[in-house]
Amino acid sequence: MPTWRQRNMSNVQPQFPIFIPTLSRYDSRMTIKALQRMSIERWYAVVEPQEYDQYAAVVPKKHILVLDMSYKDRYETLDDLGLTKSVGPGAARNFIWDKSIEMGYPWHWVMDDNIYTFYRANGNLRHDVLSGAFFRAMEQFCLRYENVAMAGPNYDMFVPRKYKTLPLIFNTRIYSCNLIRNDVPFRWRGRYNEDTILSLDMLTAGWCTVEFNAFLQKKIGTQRVKGGNNKVFYSIEGTRPKSQMLVDVYPEYTTMVHKFNRIHHYVDYRSFRKNKLIRKPDVVISDGDNECGMELQRVKNGRT
Repeated sequence: MPTWRQRNMSNVQPQFPIFIPTLSRYDSRMTIKALQRMSIERWYAVVEPQEYDQYAAVVPKKHILVLDMSYKDRYETLDDLGLTKSVGPGAARNFIWDKSIEMGYPWHWVMDDNIYTFYRANGNLRHDVLSGAFFRAMEQFCLRYENVAMAGPNYDMFVPRKYKTLPLIFNTRIYSCNLIRNDVPFRWRGRYNEDTILSLDMLTAGWCTVEFNAFLQKKIGTQRVKGGNNKVFYSIEGTRPKSQMLVDVYPEYTTMVHKFNRIHHYVDYRSFRKNKLIRKPDVVISDGDNECGMELQRVKNGRT
């Protein structure tokens, strides 16, 4: 099976750092392993202090950041339960946002810790990517515009191979693998569904989001991997509280539905079609294709 790899093994790297907030997944380390296969250099696992030793035993220490737990104390959970239960991953994501600013970056990536691999979708086929150009291409697109607040690759399950799809979609939610502009006036909030809440916060304020179908992530279902939100939420209470919170915060866009054998939410994004991209005046887009140094090669790596 062919794999998208960097031409002549050129070391194309993401322009912005990648952070992975992770909890009790030091054994699986799916996203970390995916980034290591791609030879990504600037990535950081953000761990809670009590799990530092477990992660340090299997992850290079230079790639580990310890979460400042005070972010949990002041996190906006959007309910009245306080610290009687986990606040979810939003507090760690706010710590990451501030840390990336402290490092001097205008954007940052934040990813769930259960992403198995990344794909380049081309000609109705999906190919594994072993190149940091996967992220660089999405960054370059977003940097052309003045009003993109967040972007990221779609889930592979939502881009069926036998159907025609657009290469990207504007003004919808961005899940699990988020490229975020640091100077926008938002932060993560909500004990549950903080990714959808952040997307709606941005869209209702007139900003744009970009979801790429040409670049995909294969994320393993949260309830299928030990640790993370499955440990602190879903294995205990199911998904109803998660969906109910979103309905409570944004009832004008959200309804509760039952599909895939469990409770979900449905969000109507049609009203955000009016949010239009504003291209920066100095941007010149050349004709032709630009794969950012990637080309299709047949690679033997144990999986393909």
